[in-house]
Amino acid sequence: MVNAIRVHETGGPDVLKWETIDLGPPAPGDVRIRHTAVGLNFIDTYFRSGLYPAPFGMPFIPGNEGAGVVIAVGPDVTEIKEGDRVAYAGPLGAYTEERNIPAANLVKVPSTVSDETAAGMMLKGMTARYLLKATYPVGEGTTMLFHAAAGGVGLIAGQWASKLGAVTIGTVGSEEKAALAKANGYQHVINYRSENWIERVLEITGGKKCDVVYDSIGKDTFPGSLDCLKHRGMWVSFGQSSGPLPEIDLGILARKGSLFATRPTLFNYIEKHEDLVETASDLFEVVASGAVNVPINQRYALKDAAHAHRDLEGRRTTGTTVLIP
Repeated sequence: MVNAIRVHETGGPDVLKWETIDLGPPAPGDVRIRHTAVGLNFIDTYFRSGLYPAPFGMPFIPGNEGAGVVIAVGPDVTEIKEGDRVAYAGPLGAYTEERNIPAANLVKVPSTVSDETAAGMMLKGMTARYLLKATYPVGEGTTMLFHAAAGGVGLIAGQWASKLGAVTIGTVGSEEKAALAKANGYQHVINYRSENWIERVLEITGGKKCDVVYDSIGKDTFPGSLDCLKHRGMWVSFGQSSGPLPEIDLGILARKGSLFATRPTLFNYIEKHEDLVETASDLFEVVASGAVNVPINQRYALKDAAHAHRDLEGRRTTGTTVLIP
């Protein structure tokens, strides 16, 4: 028997219940891991609230990333063995002391990366990687706008994009977060609470606007994000922390300059195991080299996940947060 956070009905943070569950032995192709750390992400609140439906119904265990040690191996598993340090981003079910998970979803954690760092960066770090290197490849001279620059994905993306040679602009909601973004690769930071962020983007770029806008905010930044793009620029909508986007008339993309728009998700970029390994390896490499730093800014006990969710949704967290079983 192990302890886990379970959701029996969708709603606010109070629906996160600390309960005892029974785990059977790992099925063929699965392994059991004992979590040493679990990552906290905004997508966790989407499943908890019902904005995203849980794929296997109720009750469910939330959480999409974690790290730990393999303690049992099921039949037909050859590449992972007991004692291996591993990490993952998906499937749902991370808010638990132990879990059974397909071995194909795991990557081995190198000795140069700690368990807490791995747990807190798999989803956010691999998201930053696919955004910057696959969805819209950022390079020398690319001008980009990244909303929520002081969030977990934003801080990693700022450092990584700076390393790639981009001109980095970020939006934040406080002066404290502005300082954090500036310390993590953003050359220009806009406080949207005290500045008109669209006008500031035009000012910073000399009216030339951006090649790409990375937007995880949703309702509150639409259609403003489109007004920050050059003709034929790309709007990358990868989240909706302020609420769902309205129904969009695609004609707006033509009217604002033959724009491109995409709504990617990490899981489509790591569907194949070889893509998962390549993406994770790239992330581990930039972190181990020191080019990207992933500080753990908040730690909560796993049983206090509801408190962590309140702080996350109240924008009282910055960067990376982990839950400790």
